Amino acid sequence: MNTNKNIKIFTILLSLLFLLNSCGAGEKLKNIRKPVDLRTAPLDPDEKARKNIEQGKGISIGGALKGNRNTNYEFSTSNPMWRASLETLDFLPLITVDYSGGMIITDWYSDSSSNKESIKISLRFLGNDIRGENLKVIVHKKTCSANLDCKVNLLNKTKIKEELHTAILRKAALLEKEAKKKK
Repeated sequence: MNTNKNIKIFTILLSLLFLLNSCGAGEKLKNIRKPVDLRTAPLDPDEKARKNIEQGKGISIGGALKGNRNTNYEFSTSNPMWRASLETLDFLPLITVDYSGGMIITDWYSDSSSNKESIKISLRFLGNDIRGENLKVIVHKKTCSANLDCKVNLLNKTKIKEELHTAILRKAALLEKEAKKKK
């Protein structure tokens, strides 16, 4: 009984295999690798890789090839502004830390002296150079009343904002100076 059932299943699968093969899948598989004309293709591996990158067929790691380099892949540990920001805000709980998007957002923070007021800090990186205009510091202040009615205000010109901005830039400059000394 079981052998008859197994033979039927095998026959059905074998029939499906032949039917699917006749749909032209075999022809498509034969043409996966197209023959290359060696008169137009470069023989040097570096030149082949460079040509592939120019045509969008490959990637370059570490700048070994000088193809079309519109993007700059940099790790966050090598960016002094990013490192300085994280070190400066290390006492705050962080919600969003997005290196590729250039943003750090903290959670609401209040010191132990005042439970009714808390602040939230957002940092936006507008460039990789250590310059004042490449860092935007945004500070929000939340004030809650006794019946938990809270109001949030954007603090434009405050001492906290200015001190954070200055501290991050100063620390980033020091980190960059140390990195240059090591090289």
